[in-house]
Amino acid sequence: MTFRTVIKEVALTQGMFASFMPKPLSEHPGSGMHTHLSLFEGDSNAFHEPGGPYQLSKVGRGFIAGLLRHGAEIAAVTNQWVNSYKRLWGGGEAPAHVCWGHNNRSAMIRVPMYKPQKGNSTRVEVRTLDPACNPYLAFAVLLAAGLKGVEEGYALPPEAEDDVWSLTNTERKALGIEALPSSLAEAVALMESSELVAETLGEHVYDYFLRNKRAEWAEYRSRVTPFELERLLPML
Repeated sequence: MTFRTVIKEVALTQGMFASFMPKPLSEHPGSGMHTHLSLFEGDSNAFHEPGGPYQLSKVGRGFIAGLLRHGAEIAAVTNQWVNSYKRLWGGGEAPAHVCWGHNNRSAMIRVPMYKPQKGNSTRVEVRTLDPACNPYLAFAVLLAAGLKGVEEGYALPPEAEDDVWSLTNTERKALGIEALPSSLAEAVALMESSELVAETLGEHVYDYFLRNKRAEWAEYRSRVTPFELERLLPML
């Protein structure tokens, strides 16, 4: 939050403005906030296990599984604006599907390459977040989802080895890869039925957040866009 404020203030002094809008330009990739997570027990990285798959421990695998299982229902928090879904579904390496992979930049969760003798750097990277989110709420639901996977012993599904964007819907379905919400409205509907998000945010914040997001979607849905005017006005 401090970084965003400083950048905006410095830009103003230069006669410009800085924006952390997820997808400001249709023809260019959006702005992501790739978030790296690790979990420690004392001085030891609980995600690291020498000799494990990609040096990941059982705790690490469960944490990833939790992020995947609850990824769609926390999307309204990690990607909280109508514009957020233009980034997720607009290409440019933004992840739009629930999957993980080793160094796979098209996946929702990437496990960075392990560096020998650096077990404490073992981590997972969540690539869905954008920099316009509320980080306090976003980090809370990420941690809750990951820890739920550890506590409940969720099984980690097979990794996605292909460029997920290049697969057809049929191929993704065959691999068991589900889609993230394609709009804020869809994300809010999933969040409304999420016990995990309700418990994590607390009743007051949960209700307030949902009320604001419903209002945002209702206002957005009622607006006539430049796309409609450009495409439809001359034709209809």
